Amino acid sequence: MKDLNMLFAGFGGQGVLFAGKVAAYAGLIENKEISWLPSYGPEMRGGTANCSVCISDQPIGSPLVTNPNVLVVMNLPSLDKFIDTVEPGGTVIIDSSLIDKKVERTDVNVYYVPSSSLAEENGLKGLSNMILVGKLFKAIAGSDYDFCTGDTLDQAIQKCIPARKANMLDFNRKAVNIGADA
Repeated sequence: MKDLNMLFAGFGGQGVLFAGKVAAYAGLIENKEISWLPSYGPEMRGGTANCSVCISDQPIGSPLVTNPNVLVVMNLPSLDKFIDTVEPGGTVIIDSSLIDKKVERTDVNVYYVPSSSLAEENGLKGLSNMILVGKLFKAIAGSDYDFCTGDTLDQAIQKCIPARKANMLDFNRKAVNIGADA
């Protein structure tokens, strides 16, 4: 597996840190080296939030992702800020419900997923982030960056959902499946 350096970015409250945590746990369950580094503004909800996730077969030198090979964005300011940092050949996954701008770069693979709309339409309000995780999983499956199986991803979701929110497990699974099919 090639080193996978992901950046999840959006507003606080959109679940970007949780999405990154699920990806990191999936790598951990697969016995990979991982790092998860959250970063958010002082406002938390409504402020900027992003999360660097590194998954590798080798020890990780720095947890900070400055040139991601995967970028998952949930708002326009994050797209504008990070799009030029993505490695050529990288993957960009965009919530096209909230971002109507098209990526002008031709050297990256871009997936436009109306995840906020899909979440709303399917009674999954607040799970747009997991729809994007499902798309991420599907987009890199079988590539040099493939880091986990579907079963492992499900185990990671189970691990990341706290006991007090156990009732959300099936909703998260549904969101991931919708994203994989989007």
